[in-house]
Amino acid sequence: MSGLSIQELLGEKEAGLDLELLAGERGLGKRVQVPRIQKPGLALAGYTTNLHPDRIQVLGSTELSYLNQLDPDVAELNLRRLCELDVSCLIITKGQTPPQLLLDKAEKYSIPLLLSRHQSSKFISLVTQFLEERLLPSTTVHGVLVDVLGVGVLLLGKSGVDKSECALDLVLKGHRLVADDVVKIRMKLPAVLFGEGSDLLHYHMEIRGLGIINIKHLFGVAAIRERKKIDVAIELVEWQEGGEYDRLGLEEQTYSILGLEIPLLKIPVRPGRNITTIVEVAARNQLLKEMGYHSAMEFQDRLEKRMAETAWLHAHSIIGDNLE
Repeated sequence: MSGLSIQELLGEKEAGLDLELLAGERGLGKRVQVPRIQKPGLALAGYTTNLHPDRIQVLGSTELSYLNQLDPDVAELNLRRLCELDVSCLIITKGQTPPQLLLDKAEKYSIPLLLSRHQSSKFISLVTQFLEERLLPSTTVHGVLVDVLGVGVLLLGKSGVDKSECALDLVLKGHRLVADDVVKIRMKLPAVLFGEGSDLLHYHMEIRGLGIINIKHLFGVAAIRERKKIDVAIELVEWQEGGEYDRLGLEEQTYSILGLEIPLLKIPVRPGRNITTIVEVAARNQLLKEMGYHSAMEFQDRLEKRMAETAWLHAHSIIGDNLE
């Protein structure tokens, strides 16, 4: 299901939203679909035409002060109209005490009423940033994500092609595991992909013949990362006799995730081939590319220049022979 539930918003700790539930517990399953918030001042005055129920409604000092000054009958009517729109939730800022009428309406219509002790401006900034990140598209990929020299390497391939064994060897060389088997990928602004492990499999890795191991316990916290930007994808494929593989590095392939393209390398696997070293060199080469240095293209340019010089000398040699 798309969006973010109010239960998840209430349970969020890392964003520092400082939320607590005041009323409307039955509505915690309601979902927020957009990162923008709204202040329902006009709705409290009875004008609900432009109110967006799928947005978080923030009540600051101005809104609560206006509500407290309204005639009780008018306040009851306007709140009822607001609640009948089935808004996702109401959040009071600055730790203010809500009027009993608001508590009653939130409870009756199952609209979560939350409280934050932040100033309105700070809370709006925090919750908008949090929602922009959480409501962007996400997906999961079967693979392994490793931080190699600061480069986020996503290892792909069929089951049994030794992705986990390659990642374990990289950890032994001092690199860091982010996720094994299931990689949760989320888009972040402006247009980058971040990967992390699932809550159940965090820090764990499956090695055939050995079973499940805990990388954090075996190698310490320096061997793991919570999340990492994905810079390059490497697909491990079984070696096929007669198969065509890129030998120059000029083929610029990409792998699409959530509509974004990342560089893709295909590395054939066969007994005796040191795949770990090749992956490590690929990460180093990616760093060079990001700095504007492309080894294969530089070699191609030198080759073409040499061929042009040879052709020029050959042409002038023929002209000289003809003149003689």
